[in-house]
Amino acid sequence: MSDTVKIGLIQASNDVHGDEPVEVHKEKAIGKHINLVKEAKDKGAQIVCLQEIFYGPYFCSEQNSKWYDAAEEIPNGPTTRRFQDLAKELGIVIVLPIYEREGIATYYNTAAVIDADGSYLGKYRKQHIPQVGVGNEGHGFWEKYYFKPGNLGYPVFDTAFAKVGVYICYDRHFPEGARLLGLKGAEIVFNPSATVAGLSEYLWKLEQPAHAVANGYYVGAINRVGIEGPWKMGEFYGQSYLVDPRGSFVSIGSRDEDEVIIGEMNKKLIREVRDTWQFYRDRRPETYEEMTSLLP
Repeated sequence: MSDTVKIGLIQASNDVHGDEPVEVHKEKAIGKHINLVKEAKDKGAQIVCLQEIFYGPYFCSEQNSKWYDAAEEIPNGPTTRRFQDLAKELGIVIVLPIYEREGIATYYNTAAVIDADGSYLGKYRKQHIPQVGVGNEGHGFWEKYYFKPGNLGYPVFDTAFAKVGVYICYDRHFPEGARLLGLKGAEIVFNPSATVAGLSEYLWKLEQPAHAVANGYYVGAINRVGIEGPWKMGEFYGQSYLVDPRGSFVSIGSRDEDEVIIGEMNKKLIREVRDTWQFYRDRRPETYEEMTSLLP
């Protein structure tokens, strides 16, 4: 296995008005993202991550049961299977964030991880679920209406090219899971997101580089672009990036363009940084027990 791995991060706008049927959104967005994944492959990407709930708008801007129809089973749903075929065809790893339905009507914000031979390796379910208003029009990140908190822990997936962890959007504000992913051996952690200017932008280039430094791994941060109607609750400001274990930006995308961002991770740098700082050696877990019992 090579010490260098090409990473592809895909940021894109949603091209369909939110009032359109769910099926129209999914067909248009899936076709668009298949082309972007192929572009990433053409640019040398070996691991590709898409944005949060990539196959439609960020529908959590409103509370509308219409969007429950966007959810699919994982791995037995049609979108996971379609991207398994694509991963096998292209010989790449795909991190695929979609809306998951389990059983009759239990819903999660999930990312499936597909290996380069098309095999399904497993899934991560978003652990931290926001319920945050934005502006004065009643819009916001109303995710508790749509998702249960994740219940699968913080898995790390041993893919053909690297050990991959996933942390979805709002998760990035919580350092505990980021550390667990490092302890489990992640070499790169992907954070597919949907986040708008005026709320989180001042943290966008602060928190995830800090996770990368504190835990000695790469972070691939993905954010969609554009303003989505009819809600228009804010600008999804893109600027997807790959950051290394020193906190240096390897590559970064534009603010407002559909784009495939390519960056190279170097596993030798991970070892070098961990050998220098030894945060894992010097941590004191026996002193942290209060963390799980103290209330704010």
